[in-house]
Amino acid sequence: MKFFVTGASGWIGAPTVAELVGAGHEVVGLARSDDAAEKVIAAGAAPFRGDIDDPGGLARAARESDGVIHLAFQHDRAFGGDFQAAAAADRRAVEAMGTALAGSDRPFVLASGIVGLSAGRVATEDDGLVPSPVVRANPAGLRAATALFTLSLRGVGVRASVVRYPPTVHGDGDHGFVATFVEIARKSGFSAYVGDGSNRWPAVHRFDAARFTRLAAELAPSGSVLHAVAEEGVPFGEIAEAIGRHLDVPTKSLGPTEAIDHFGPLGHFVGLDSPVDATMSRELLGWEPTGPGLLEDLEQGHYYRQG
Repeated sequence: MKFFVTGASGWIGAPTVAELVGAGHEVVGLARSDDAAEKVIAAGAAPFRGDIDDPGGLARAARESDGVIHLAFQHDRAFGGDFQAAAAADRRAVEAMGTALAGSDRPFVLASGIVGLSAGRVATEDDGLVPSPVVRANPAGLRAATALFTLSLRGVGVRASVVRYPPTVHGDGDHGFVATFVEIARKSGFSAYVGDGSNRWPAVHRFDAARFTRLAAELAPSGSVLHAVAEEGVPFGEIAEAIGRHLDVPTKSLGPTEAIDHFGPLGHFVGLDSPVDATMSRELLGWEPTGPGLLEDLEQGHYYRQG
């Protein structure tokens, strides 16, 4: 099959491209810069120059493919204070590519998130299908609405599925949440957690996530919601302790208000208890993670390299 992959040079996208190519598929990867194009070529794919703000170009690439994996999102724009604009661009992109695939029964896989699906209980693939008032009131709810729209594409003949990734997709080279926590601990002189640190964060290794994504594109039935989760929930206090031990700094508990001051925008998420079950997803795709768990990964040293 010929897959069009957005975010093809990204943290999950690059190994997903490699997975697809290794499984015998042809891949065209969206590239918004020369550097991104070089990474797409290095992963074994052909670059398609463009970006998320070009729905016409995205539609053309989708029409010329046998399926789409949409991993791109304007994270810099979102975390720069304009989440609404980033979510709106994402919705336009999904609408354009979904329309291009209509009536074809070709796969469309959308990347989505897990945090906030449920409070203090284990979330399943059935959660989040009806947005709560809290989600509707939050700017992040706009992205949740796009996920629901994607699932509705099954009604126009698209084999649409949504893959929810945990906030911690870890591995060597990570510049996401865990790497940010390491740098904050390094600069502040202590590694922090909220309350008693028992709140849980789900996690998956980068290469396991990529294999999951490839299987979703190949196998997921239309309308599927899937959890790319290897670990249901790692206590955040244990994450903080591992970071503190390797940086040789103390570990400290913070209150919710202190956490926002210490972690910045991430302070709203650090204390959330967001365990996630992926039993149905694993059985449906025949997927079992093989990479190291998060705490094991934190012991391997790469998160503490500088420069």
